[in-house]
Amino acid sequence: MRILITGGAGFLGSHLCDRFLAEGHEVIALDNLITGTVDNIAHLAGNRNFRFIHHDVSNFIFIDGPIDAVLHFASPASPDDYLKYPIQTLKVGSLGTHNTLGLARGKGARYLLASTSEIYGEPQVHPQPESYYGNVNTIGPRGVYDEAKRFAEAITMAYHRYHGIETRIARIFNTYGPRMRLDDGRVVPNFIGQALRGEKLTVYGDGSQTRSFCYFEDLIDGIERLLFSEFTDPVNIGNPSEEKTILELAEIINNLIKDPPGIGFRPDARTKNDPQTRQPDISRAREKLGWEPKVMLEEGLKRTIQYFRTHHPDSL
Repeated sequence: MRILITGGAGFLGSHLCDRFLAEGHEVIALDNLITGTVDNIAHLAGNRNFRFIHHDVSNFIFIDGPIDAVLHFASPASPDDYLKYPIQTLKVGSLGTHNTLGLARGKGARYLLASTSEIYGEPQVHPQPESYYGNVNTIGPRGVYDEAKRFAEAITMAYHRYHGIETRIARIFNTYGPRMRLDDGRVVPNFIGQALRGEKLTVYGDGSQTRSFCYFEDLIDGIERLLFSEFTDPVNIGNPSEEKTILELAEIINNLIKDPPGIGFRPDARTKNDPQTRQPDISRAREKLGWEPKVMLEEGLKRTIQYFRTHHPDSL
């Protein structure tokens, strides 16, 4: 197959490039490098089955030759990033999704949208099944990401129903692992960076807010299964067994460091509408994809810590 991955130089996009290349496919990665980096794909230079195009998918996309699948992963994904780039986030979720769907239609390609658990907003249902419509503040600061993804889902389903495009929608829950940026702003790289620098891990409030953490290898496996499935409705991809409070996560990371720096508490400074709880109901993924995560949190964190030690020694 010939596969196009937008956001291909990002955290998850670059791992998808690796997966499909390893399986013998040809991969084209598009990225405007706002939050992605060529460092994530530098090891693919010279691979005759790989091509990188520096391009913003919010603008018209031209790709010569056939395309069998389009995976739309382009978007700022951490709160720090989409609060820094609010307009770009809205554009990549709207114009970018429209452009990539148009490309898939023109090429007769299968299409997979990387959506997010953020479409559930501050959930009033726990855990969150795909049938839950969510509780989103459209005009809050986080709304730029939430609404971009909600619109992306809506237009994806419209293209499926009206144009007959083969579409898939993955609602991705908190994922972590190698190739995250140390300055990403999300809790796992924040805590690991602080721990390796010997700084106390900063917990806001009492740390009781929860997240469910999925290691990237499990996530990539779920995405691939979804792409090649025949299921068109949204599917949660995440790890329900690894829901932890932020305080519990800090304690686990401290325990994995040789000289743990401890924990420092600060007044709750979370962004407005930052969800208090987050856990996926993956019954649909189990039933339709035969998928569930395998990597336990402690093992995944060990691998991620080692990655940061190896690849970011000057920042630690």
